[in-house]
Amino acid sequence: MIGEAIKYMILGMGIVFLFLLLMVWILDLQHKLLLKYFPQSFGDKKEPPITSRRDKLKKVAAITAALHHMKNS
Repeated sequence: MIGEAIKYMILGMGIVFLFLLLMVWILDLQHKLLLKYFPQSFGDKKEPPITSRRDKLKKVAAITAALHHMKNS
């Protein structure tokens, strides 16, 4: 009985492994096809916007004010 349980466990794990392997291959193929036919949409990496020190300080001030308001209400 334990032997059958181990056999079914190995069979189930093998099927899951093969499915995941197949899924990775299909997603990789899909990625390559999308890059081939739509390079401008999926191939370009956009640089993050450059934020100035003043913008960062404004964000910190807004977060601090929100925390202060939440703590005092």
